[in-house]
Amino acid sequence: MVFAISSEIIKRRNILSGAVGNTLEWYDFAVYGAMAPIIGKLFFPNDDPFTSLLAAFAVLAIGYIARPLGGIILGHMADKIGRKPALICSVVMMGVGTTAIAFLPTHEEIGAMAAILLILLRILQGLSVGGEYPSSIVFLAEHSPNDKRGFHTSWPMFGSVIGFLLGSAICSLFSNLLSATQFQAWGWRIPFLLGAIIALCATLFRRHMTEPNSFDNAPPLNTLPFIAAIRDHWREIMQIICLSLVNAVGFYLLWVYAISYLTEQMHVSTSDALDINTLSLIILLPVITLSAILSDKIGRKPLLYFVALGSLLFSWPLWWLMHSQSFGMILAGQAGFAVLFGVGYSGLSAVMVEILPTKVRCSASGMGYNLCMGFFGGTTPLVAAYLLERTSDDFSPIYYLMATAALSLIVTFFIAETAGKPLPD
Repeated sequence: MVFAISSEIIKRRNILSGAVGNTLEWYDFAVYGAMAPIIGKLFFPNDDPFTSLLAAFAVLAIGYIARPLGGIILGHMADKIGRKPALICSVVMMGVGTTAIAFLPTHEEIGAMAAILLILLRILQGLSVGGEYPSSIVFLAEHSPNDKRGFHTSWPMFGSVIGFLLGSAICSLFSNLLSATQFQAWGWRIPFLLGAIIALCATLFRRHMTEPNSFDNAPPLNTLPFIAAIRDHWREIMQIICLSLVNAVGFYLLWVYAISYLTEQMHVSTSDALDINTLSLIILLPVITLSAILSDKIGRKPLLYFVALGSLLFSWPLWWLMHSQSFGMILAGQAGFAVLFGVGYSGLSAVMVEILPTKVRCSASGMGYNLCMGFFGGTTPLVAAYLLERTSDDFSPIYYLMATAALSLIVTFFIAETAGKPLPD
């Protein structure tokens, strides 16, 4: 009985350790996305508010472009030294970056140096994020039984949404508690400062992680892990990129860019936009968990088909609902997207691990996932804002999402079903 209880405690501790770093990661990006209009004015002042907003989103994109390099560095560490040191390093880097932004002087105080410091901190965070999500799902997959791997690997995404929900809710709270003048002058710093608490908790949890047995027992490589990944598993890397596309673009379009879209284009109040964001994220949470359990029973491919086909068929009408000033209609549209992408995230997480062998698992999944997130996911707010400005078509961002869904659908057709099978050695 003591052994059984101890094993259960270890299992839960590992799940919590794997998820909590993603909570910090997405907390930060939720806060940055919500604060983008304010950050744009404070760090990139311009007579044209759109130009300032575009600059703030460009910094978000720069951080994401650093992700592939972070995936290589931390993925190499995870495959060569162990999952635990890589995950601890990742969460410390993110915590330092998030906390430092809270104390940054603005353009009015130190001029252009303010923007440079902000960019450097976002690059540091981008490097951190590059190793966080792939390494955490690999860590959990290697600790899970074959018939529950989908459920276990869903926890990092669940933690991500908790972080995003927490960031959105805290921004909403302080935007309601403070006057608009106070919030723009100094209140925007408080959510970044609170990220230090999450970073500390994540570091403490990860000190007690245990390495998976599969890592110690796997045969050694005759070269560096990221070189072996590119040389021998480039097809799997390309599959991960294409399968991740619709989820990456969808998330950043609907839960980062949409806040600015609703406030700037639809003239919805900041507090209402943040409330809608928060409520739709609450809907997303049970969808992720239930879909992950379902993926262990019926397979990963049906879920991947659902999000790709659903995005092709329903993105336009759901965006039409959001193209409104009605709180209820906007929430209905974003809730629909929450169902689509909640299913998609659950199908993808396990697949990224199940198609790769142990000694390149973090490197290859990190490269594929981060190349997609860096060049497509993180740049989505920038692309969406640019498309809207150039075309004057409020639906132009959704056509971009539909194009990525078409590509993800094609690749889903060609991959093998991996649910319930042992992980490759």
